Amino acid sequence: MDKLPAHNPDSNMGDYNAACRDFRWEEVLKNFEFSSTGRVNAAHEAVDRHVKTMGDRIALRFLDDEEEETYTFQELSLASNRFANLLLELGVNKKDRVFIFMPRSLELYIAFFGILKVGAIPVPLFEAFMREGLLDRMGDCDPVAVVTHESLKERIPRDEVETLESVIVVGGTEENEIGFDEIKTKDSSFEPVWLDLDDPLLIHYTSGSTGKPKGVLHAQRAIIGHYQTGKWILDLNKDDNYWCTADPGWVTGTSYGIFAPLLNGVGTIIRQGRFTAERWYETIERAKVTVWYTAPTALRLLMGEKEDTASKFDLSSLRYILSVGEPLNPEVIRWALKVYKQPIHDTWWMTETGMIMISNYPSMPIKPGSMGKPFPGVEAAIIDDNGKELGVNEVGNLALKKGWPSMMKEIWKREEKFKEYFIFDPWFISGDSAYIDEDGYFHFHGRVDDVINTAGERVGPFEVESRLVEHPRIVEAAVIGKPDPVRGEIIKAFVVVRGVIEDREALCRELIEFVKGGLAAHSAPREIEFIDTLPKTRSGKIMQRVLKARELGYDLGDLSGAGEGV
Repeated sequence: MDKLPAHNPDSNMGDYNAACRDFRWEEVLKNFEFSSTGRVNAAHEAVDRHVKTMGDRIALRFLDDEEEETYTFQELSLASNRFANLLLELGVNKKDRVFIFMPRSLELYIAFFGILKVGAIPVPLFEAFMREGLLDRMGDCDPVAVVTHESLKERIPRDEVETLESVIVVGGTEENEIGFDEIKTKDSSFEPVWLDLDDPLLIHYTSGSTGKPKGVLHAQRAIIGHYQTGKWILDLNKDDNYWCTADPGWVTGTSYGIFAPLLNGVGTIIRQGRFTAERWYETIERAKVTVWYTAPTALRLLMGEKEDTASKFDLSSLRYILSVGEPLNPEVIRWALKVYKQPIHDTWWMTETGMIMISNYPSMPIKPGSMGKPFPGVEAAIIDDNGKELGVNEVGNLALKKGWPSMMKEIWKREEKFKEYFIFDPWFISGDSAYIDEDGYFHFHGRVDDVINTAGERVGPFEVESRLVEHPRIVEAAVIGKPDPVRGEIIKAFVVVRGVIEDREALCRELIEFVKGGLAAHSAPREIEFIDTLPKTRSGKIMQRVLKARELGYDLGDLSGAGEGV
């Protein structure tokens, strides 16, 4: 497909080249109260400061299949103050970790800002995680409290997390639990704990190719990037109805489902319920969504619906659509032009970067299939394995020069892991491979490591393999990502089994449910192959690349270091 013309030349950013030439991060600071007071708290900047000028504007709009409830900036400010006072009574202090393990709800957002106001560190988790997935993360982070829902609380490994003192529950409570509704009795006034820009903001756990999930810690200064990318990339204006479909358990759901809109004084839509085309289209129609930030997997699922599905709904409010989480196929953009009468703007970033780094902008022509160009103030390049910068159309490591405000502060308790990202200091090595074309557009090529990106969720093979071998029938397991037209990748497992397999389909179903029960539904294999031996190096390390090459029909390459099973 040829290059598409700019969707909106008159967007907030204006001319891209002029923005790159004139932009300075220092100028963005003037949009925050801390620039004049010297006192920093992300909750104050996102919520409280707006109360003075637009307290009655809707900050949160919650919808489910039947009901709708809203919170203004003033109501959110007061409710989060009450929650902050509850936390103080429970002994939660600055820099303590507080997990949020909840379905999407107004209470989640109230708790999130209350935690920030006391200077503690929120650690949001996706509601699909099971006990083992929770233990991996809680055991690493030593939380003093967790906010959860009555439907999820039994999964929390309370007895195995020694630091955990308080369990705050939305809904029915039992002995030694605190009801969320207790905030109704608390004082609605609260002065935030004032911090510095380098003090912690929040932690998100993300999977790697080896080992347990790692805790990515961001600093308060991340909100500088959230604000400006919200203004220029999301093109947010005060009268927008904005919907980010990502769950707050993932970084997109906080950076762009919470911070970016609210920092810009724009309300955010919260939609409960699982994905269906009808439910999502009904949300756009009902809430008159103007800016929609979603995932390529969801768009591909929508593309797979009957041709007349979208036409049954009034989608005329949509002025701007963006995607995130995995590469966006050109055919999806082609389909969107037909169905939505406008393109989809792909964005690229990572949990570790904290903000969108490379994007297609509303005021810039789109090359379908391209990641776009770096955000003003961000320097990106392609470098080889020796740290040398590569030229046009040469594939290498996608690297970013450190110094942007939303860059992670550390990997929790893993300094050496943090340093691995900067082996060619000052370049941050993303783990993605890419190339730059002759017009300066970046193009995704693949992952350098083995992290599986399935439906926009990053899954580390190690976690799934570890869970599989806990099953009494499994001797060994190896996991790969297999290309899939809808989900980007699916998880395929190769397993060595004890004894004779009498019913392969039944055992497959059992193993899938076993992984779901310990980790999460998105971590479960969609395909399982039983194998006699796994390919290994002479030192005994399983060679996933051999399995992947065989699965996809690739050249196996150099196997001189391989041993049995090849």
